[in-house]
Amino acid sequence: MKFAIALFAPPHAPAARRALRFAEATIAGGHEIVRLFFYQDGVHSAASNVVTPQDELDLPLAWRNFINANQLDAVVCIAAALRRGLLNDQEAQRYGRPGANLHAPWELSGLGQLHEAAQQADRLVCFGGQ
Repeated sequence: MKFAIALFAPPHAPAARRALRFAEATIAGGHEIVRLFFYQDGVHSAASNVVTPQDELDLPLAWRNFINANQLDAVVCIAAALRRGLLNDQEAQRYGRPGANLHAPWELSGLGQLHEAAQQADRLVCFGGQ
């Protein structure tokens, strides 16, 4: 089965951990993830400057490792990211900001990528939406 997964919750919310565990179980079960889409406060899971307390799971790092290990398509909504101060090198330069805090494997793109993923997948599973 093909899944598209959308995360709306910030890294410190329980829904963000559930999304990662679901994604891990999906791959372990032999299924395919066509795209991971990070939207609203979920974009913070892609930030390279999040510092997690030592006694907690470093969710941004865990997502990065999972995505790299499984060569997954991980898209961060550009509008949500910019609004929350997440910029890749190109956007930091474009807006004259001092530095980027969004790096590979994340890709900035529009909401159309979520729509496309939903069309390609058998199921769209969302975590943390209101």
